[in-house]
Amino acid sequence: MRIPVRIGTRGSPLALAQAHQTRARLAAAHAALAAPDAIEIVVIKTTGDRIQDRTLMEAGGKGLFTKEIEEALAAGTIDLAVHSMKDVPTWLPDGMEIRCLLPREDPRDAFFSNVAKHLDDLPEGAVVGTASLRRQAQVLSRRPDLKVVPIRGNVETRLRKLADGDVDATLLALAGLKRLDMTDRITSVLEPDVMLPAVAQGAIGIETRSDDEVTNALLEPLNCATTMVRVSAERALLAALDGSCRTPIAGLAVLDAAGALSLEAMVADPAGSRVLTTKRSGSAADAVAMGRDAGEELKSLMPPDFFVA
Repeated sequence: MRIPVRIGTRGSPLALAQAHQTRARLAAAHAALAAPDAIEIVVIKTTGDRIQDRTLMEAGGKGLFTKEIEEALAAGTIDLAVHSMKDVPTWLPDGMEIRCLLPREDPRDAFFSNVAKHLDDLPEGAVVGTASLRRQAQVLSRRPDLKVVPIRGNVETRLRKLADGDVDATLLALAGLKRLDMTDRITSVLEPDVMLPAVAQGAIGIETRSDDEVTNALLEPLNCATTMVRVSAERALLAALDGSCRTPIAGLAVLDAAGALSLEAMVADPAGSRVLTTKRSGSAADAVAMGRDAGEELKSLMPPDFFVA
């Protein structure tokens, strides 16, 4: 075992909360890592963190939140990287893998507003702030009378813009709010039939070098098999659609106690005027095949101009 074990992470409050959760789980699983200096958290500023004047779609994609961290991992200056799985591109660099997924938090979206209790209650013409095309498409599909404007920044920044009256409502991932102990500020929680979550929303993934046997062995007790099944199905869907933050894609897999897996998937144009959905059911062993099949079906239904809006 190498001491200290170095955890690479972004520096946002949420990213740090996730890194500290990983450190606590490692320390609980391995007595040798319980000492205060046995695990080091290394903060890495990513391109996605630096760019605040435009959306990720305009800047080049969600891989902007992982690029510099993966470069540090490849260089050996960190031993593992902690990511929000919804920010991780479908295809990883050669020699890297998501070795471990922590138990998934609630994947639903939370609604915030000073003028309404629910998305459906917003007055006509109200302004919803979000940089997510997935959220934008579903908001406009349900409420085409609303106006959606892009806002970026961490949780506090977005809620400040709401408080200042820049927008009438905004949406955030419930999982992050729980990790930041900020659920008391939520107006309401949106069920998946109202707002289908992003692929892998609520899941924390730990990326390592494939050939780093020492670190990979340390992570074995931390991996959640249920989360791995669910996220594998959802990311297979994403891969089949060749999806990125440029594409409004949503997906949620649920695994019950008996091992039955269900998957709901959606793809839409950014304006929310055309929405395609499909569902699959099967066993945990079918997770990747179910996701791939659902993605291929949706892709076959999409006309060439589907994402032109």
